Amino acid sequence: MHDSSSVGELAKQLRSELDRYSPGGKLPSSRALVERFRVSPVTVSRALAQLAAEGLVVTRPGAGVFRAERAAPAVPAGDTSWQEVSLSADAATELVPRAVDASGVLVTLAAPPPGVIEFNGGYLDPALQPERAMAAALARAGRRPGAWGRPPIDGLPELREWFARGIGGAITAAEVLITAGGQSALTTALRALAPPGAPVLVESPTYPGMLAIARAAGLRPVPVPVDTDGVRPQLLEAAFRATGARVFVCQPLFQNPTGAVLSAERRPEILRIAREAGAFVIEDDFVRRLVHEDAGPLPRPLSSDDHDGVVVHVCSLTKATSPSFRVSALAARGPVLERLRAIQVVDHFFVPRPLQEAALELVGSPAWPRHLRAVAGELKGRRDAMAAALRLRLPELAVSHIPAGGYNLWLRLPDGVNESALAAAALRAGVAVAPGRPYFAAEPPAGHIRLSFAAVAGAGEITEGVRRLREACDEVLA
Repeated sequence: MHDSSSVGELAKQLRSELDRYSPGGKLPSSRALVERFRVSPVTVSRALAQLAAEGLVVTRPGAGVFRAERAAPAVPAGDTSWQEVSLSADAATELVPRAVDASGVLVTLAAPPPGVIEFNGGYLDPALQPERAMAAALARAGRRPGAWGRPPIDGLPELREWFARGIGGAITAAEVLITAGGQSALTTALRALAPPGAPVLVESPTYPGMLAIARAAGLRPVPVPVDTDGVRPQLLEAAFRATGARVFVCQPLFQNPTGAVLSAERRPEILRIAREAGAFVIEDDFVRRLVHEDAGPLPRPLSSDDHDGVVVHVCSLTKATSPSFRVSALAARGPVLERLRAIQVVDHFFVPRPLQEAALELVGSPAWPRHLRAVAGELKGRRDAMAAALRLRLPELAVSHIPAGGYNLWLRLPDGVNESALAAAALRAGVAVAPGRPYFAAEPPAGHIRLSFAAVAGAGEITEGVRRLREACDEVLA
């Protein structure tokens, strides 16, 4: 065993014994520590690395591990209060705000405290991630000729070709740029398409990370309501007319947070409305690979029906693999592609070649389709377990739509229930949920919470999490 808890326990034990050794004194060998504490060599190695990172020990290859020399006296803390004036001096007039609100993003990135069930996560639980397949792919990639060299600026041709085939339609590899995750691709797209101060149309509700990107770029998000068939065309047309916006950001497939799928009838309407407004549609196709087992055939990406370069398409491998496997694609047709490429190069240079090579190895292996099939079955089971537990224990929380893809359910709260108070009570009860307010660009029509069923260990944890949420509701509704 060398899980994080055993590594932490061993590091704590070694830390407490450091006073036995004088500064510069040698600690017992790794073999001696393995025998004494009955742990694996990897656990010993990681515990010692943790102490080295804290500056408590020094590792000398071939000689051993030694207690660090005494630290120099602490330098008195400086006075940073001047920064308050400097950072806020021009805030009233700046087009692009320097202070960025990341709270909506951090909700899905921050690990909850130990023992708290993670209903607010945005990624697959480690048990659902293809860890062995990714490790094998990374190992094979590292041995490829030139794997550690500089990649082509636009990305490896074979990887661009693979993404182009997945997008379909008339998109070719020449119209695909490899980017470091969907968030990076969305940032590049918004910077390319809208100047600071401009309005940008967004679905309502929508992904908080996208609202954060827009506001950080100095844009003004304007909400357009969605229902179970996706964004409402008449309201979209009215919003373009009222604001003069030139960009609309949408998630046509299993929209976050509602799970809505843009209907076949509305798809051509959305493209027509944007084309007549002289506007781009940024299509965030973020969870196509997190389809559920019972979904049936999926609609193609909007970009596959677009012949006039209206759609800028974003898709990623991250959601279906691991939060650290940040490989995605940005696809566009026409002159806008050069602007997207220039911003991508200036901001990021390129995606590290070993990661691109590993992506090619992964998606080309027999393990990849097996993984996607396994995840499709698991997500369906977890979705059904959560929906059943909610119907049984929390019938007053309205689930308007049970999606056939994605990783969450969107719940409307009873009138008068304060979602922040409910989220706080839930955390005290041992379950983390995402409040609905950050998903709205303007005042929300009601209180909501979003519950993820992908970031937990299994159906048993889902049932227990809903039980804890019932406790929190009883506290808030009392």
